[in-house]
Amino acid sequence: MQLSQSYTLPSGVELKNRILMAPMTNFLSNDDGSVSLKELDYYARRSGGVGAVITACANVNAQGKGFEGEIGVDRDELIPGLRKLAASIHEQGSKAILQIYHGGRMCPPHLVPHNEPVSASAIAPEREGAVTPRALTEEEIEQTIIDFGEAARRAIKAGFDGVEIHGANTYLLQQFFSPHSNRRKDQWGGNVRNRMNFPLAVIETVIKKVTAHADKPFVVGYRLSPEERENPGITMEDTLQFIDVLTDQNLDYLHISLSQFHQSSMRDDHSTRPVINQIVERAGQKVPVMGVGSLYTPNEVEEALETVPLVSLGRELLIEPDWMQKIQSGDSIRTKMPKAPGEDILIPEPMWTKIMSVPNWIPVEK
Repeated sequence: MQLSQSYTLPSGVELKNRILMAPMTNFLSNDDGSVSLKELDYYARRSGGVGAVITACANVNAQGKGFEGEIGVDRDELIPGLRKLAASIHEQGSKAILQIYHGGRMCPPHLVPHNEPVSASAIAPEREGAVTPRALTEEEIEQTIIDFGEAARRAIKAGFDGVEIHGANTYLLQQFFSPHSNRRKDQWGGNVRNRMNFPLAVIETVIKKVTAHADKPFVVGYRLSPEERENPGITMEDTLQFIDVLTDQNLDYLHISLSQFHQSSMRDDHSTRPVINQIVERAGQKVPVMGVGSLYTPNEVEEALETVPLVSLGRELLIEPDWMQKIQSGDSIRTKMPKAPGEDILIPEPMWTKIMSVPNWIPVEK
């Protein structure tokens, strides 16, 4: 099976197979951003079978905290806990990748300094009850770029095998690329190429920190969402232009955030070609593309691997932590979540209540 084959990333890091655990918010860290014992158990339970675990997002500064119970990577004092997290994944036999992140205008006001979310521009999200953010100053933009680099340094010091820069799912890097949230007239906004400048500066700084501090191959990936529903919003043409530039940034992979792996455009009803196919074609052989989205069975994953070299699994690893191990042993795989959080599932509170409260997000046994 393709999914069991090893894969070597451009940096030289070898994954023992082509399946990664997708980053999923777990709400399990302590209030100060330090890693909790519950979090260590949760990740250890899902490590071992997959080639690598990509953690939930970790905020790179206090202004970027987007969730209760979010991992922090914004202070050196958090490195010991992060080291335990990387070790808990390594001990089971998987690589550990820390997703680094800033929530921008999506941060709840009560979680950020002065109750004041920030973004590229003072434009509120098109969501009920959304707060209008304050536009970041030039100095704050430069500092945030530095903060991403420092987050990568801390990840290296904590023993992670890589970082994934979170440029998807409506958060700050996407906000700079989006014509909806970015109305700036300076070097950080304007046409589609100028709207790439902030994420490209983040990538450049992260890679410089890796070069300076890593004493072995270290993964740098980038996650993006290909489109937005808003008008104006990110279009496939915008994203394909972005892909052209991203493929020259010495990245290890592009992680394409989709709800359905084979979905077509959410903006163009006349386009029936899967988004992931368009991106793979544009990326060519320059950078590996990782796909994700409602893949539950080995056959579905094998089919996806005909298109992309790497697949990340999210909800299926919540439902079936031993997904890879059961494939290798020939045991049957559960594809629906039990109604109660059994010991074999190991999804601690408050994560269990939060994921089960989202209608239709995860298939549940009747």
